[in-house]
Amino acid sequence: MAPRNVTVTDACAARVAKIVEGESENTVLRISVEGGGCSGFSYKFDLVPAAEDDDVVLEKNGATLVIDPISMVYLAGSEIDFVDDLIGQSFQIRNPNAVASCGCGTSFSV
Repeated sequence: MAPRNVTVTDACAARVAKIVEGESENTVLRISVEGGGCSGFSYKFDLVPAAEDDDVVLEKNGATLVIDPISMVYLAGSEIDFVDDLIGQSFQIRNPNAVASCGCGTSFSV
């Protein structure tokens, strides 16, 4: 399955590579969309050992991220970033499909 224009920033790739550096088994970051959260859907980030057969695989600068086909519908056109600012460190998704999001940045509606 093609990535459907999901992009990964250099900062995100660097952070994923650093996180999995000490991992022997879970070396892939899975990004998924689940029902729930204060705006209807929420993003979920998990370390997993490998991609599933039907996953979209995004590779950049030594980092591997995967997205399942159902979540890809909601993430098409998104940019996945890692931000380190005064508020803290977090993965952030700039999603053009989201019509509303909550203050925490992990919940959205379409």
